[in-house]
Amino acid sequence: MSTNGLSDWAVDLAQTAAVYPFQGFEFPMFIIGLAFWIWWHWLQLRQEATEIRHETEADASGDAARDAIDRY
Repeated sequence: MSTNGLSDWAVDLAQTAAVYPFQGFEFPMFIIGLAFWIWWHWLQLRQEATEIRHETEADASGDAARDAIDRY
């Protein structure tokens, strides 16, 4: 099975084009990779912000509970 149209390696490779699969899809794959990279970082920032908010709220309620305990 060949994905590049080359059936035999006994040719002058100087006259042969690229020999890797999916020739011509470099730019679309770059765009897809870039979009995935931006989406991944956006998702991570959202999840970390939610986690930080929950941690901050938990800490604030813990302070209020400690203050209530210390008053009595």
